[in-house]
Amino acid sequence: MEILMPLIPMSVALVALIAVAFWWSVRSGQFDDLEGPAHRILADDDRAAPPPPDPNEAPSALTPIKPSERRGP
Repeated sequence: MEILMPLIPMSVALVALIAVAFWWSVRSGQFDDLEGPAHRILADDDRAAPPPPDPNEAPSALTPIKPSERRGP
């Protein structure tokens, strides 16, 4: 029976903490748009793909060189 004395205030404090966290999330707009992210992921990406590299252009420092194109021993 004496275990109820610390458990009751702890449970009241926990409920108060959960209520404050819920109130903060509602006030900050966490529940404003529940369907937007689900529709946004299905939307088409309208950005154009980057053009393929020009085979006649000299390779840059970042372009990997094939073993057959290496010079030297």
